[in-house]
Amino acid sequence: MKNRFISVSPVVLVLLLLFSFGAQIEAGPLAAQERDFDPRDLSGIWTNTGDIDSIGADVPPMTPAGEARFNESVPTRSRSAEGERGVADPRLSNDPTFDCNPRGFPRILYDTTVAQFEFIHIEDRILQLLQRERTLRELWMDGRALPSGEDLDNIGPSWMGHSVAQWQGDELVVNTAGMDDRAWIDFFGQPKSFEARVEERYRRVDVDTIELQMTLYDPAFYTVPWVSETKILRRVPAEEITFFGWTGLFSGVTDLMCAPMNDERAPSTWRLITPE
Repeated sequence: MKNRFISVSPVVLVLLLLFSFGAQIEAGPLAAQERDFDPRDLSGIWTNTGDIDSIGADVPPMTPAGEARFNESVPTRSRSAEGERGVADPRLSNDPTFDCNPRGFPRILYDTTVAQFEFIHIEDRILQLLQRERTLRELWMDGRALPSGEDLDNIGPSWMGHSVAQWQGDELVVNTAGMDDRAWIDFFGQPKSFEARVEERYRRVDVDTIELQMTLYDPAFYTVPWVSETKILRRVPAEEITFFGWTGLFSGVTDLMCAPMNDERAPSTWRLITPE
């Protein structure tokens, strides 16, 4: 009996292995959300896969001051189907970016069809490197307070604002203040004041996906906070950012940077990208 048991066991083991292998084939590869990942590790290169027009489609009511500033904008696109606020000729628009001014924050984060960004974790900070304009954001994690009041007035505005961040559970919460009010929120010409604050909430839901929700608090220009839809950020595979053997965020065939000197090279670049 003992010898019979020993002779049967290898057969049973083989059958079990075959059954397990077959089950894995039937189930297919593990889904992204089932693979191991650290929800507090956002490092990598990411791109927005959803609506890139603005913070969100539902614009809250504006204050009289907000309406007055908005009426000064002459965008090339309109939110309404009638297009009463849009001009077809960009030369008639006063979009600040058309004069090679920075997009500013938060517009730079979603107002483009091709821009990507990279998260880099270092001591006391998370760096956000944006492909558009080769811009750097410093998200300070050292416990410093977001500048406000007299401190903010003394520091003054900047195109990207001043940002502090902290973890709330597995959500990275970023608050930004001191943004230059000359930069539009989007290419529809929506304004923001110097008193505005933007809150970003990043939540990594699987190895390849981050969910982002943004909220604009600007009582000077809007009667209630402007809350975005959930934006989906997708991890960019290395093969999508590799050109002629050179891999990286800035390895593409063109700079995503506005520079008047580039105008003389634009025709050849355009032909290179879309040959006739």
